[in-house]
Amino acid sequence: MPRLPTPPTGWPIGSYDTYEEAHKALEYLADKDFPVQDVTVVGVDLMLVERVVGRLTWSKVLGSGAVSGAWFGLFVGLLLGLFSTQSASLVPIVVGLVTGTLFGLVFAAVGYASTRGNRQIASASQLVAGRYDVLCQPRNAEQGRDLLAKQAIGPGGATA
Repeated sequence: MPRLPTPPTGWPIGSYDTYEEAHKALEYLADKDFPVQDVTVVGVDLMLVERVVGRLTWSKVLGSGAVSGAWFGLFVGLLLGLFSTQSASLVPIVVGLVTGTLFGLVFAAVGYASTRGNRQIASASQLVAGRYDVLCQPRNAEQGRDLLAKQAIGPGGATA
């Protein structure tokens, strides 16, 4: 594996609409004892897709802040409890949980208030490709192309 980002090399042996279809082609090649270490899957025509998951409200912001703060506080409380000299003491865990919840609430409220209502949606971003090309090093490209043709996987991943 190259340490610096480098463009992929190899000859195309297949092109698919989804990553799942490209992965199925790779699984097929692996099942046929093909040297899959010579294969690279390349996402082409990259897009950043933002999917809206709902409206962002004060109650959702404060609720998620409280929950994430509580988890972090519980983690810190458990760590403090491990090093506590008192056996079976729940005090560090409870203090960590309460403190984490309060800090989570405060930081979430400050962050949301700083947008002054400009951020009204909750969304999740994902990097996707328009298609996925399977490349293979020249020494095995013809064999790989032949195997995929025998499997009857053509462009778009349709089986015959």
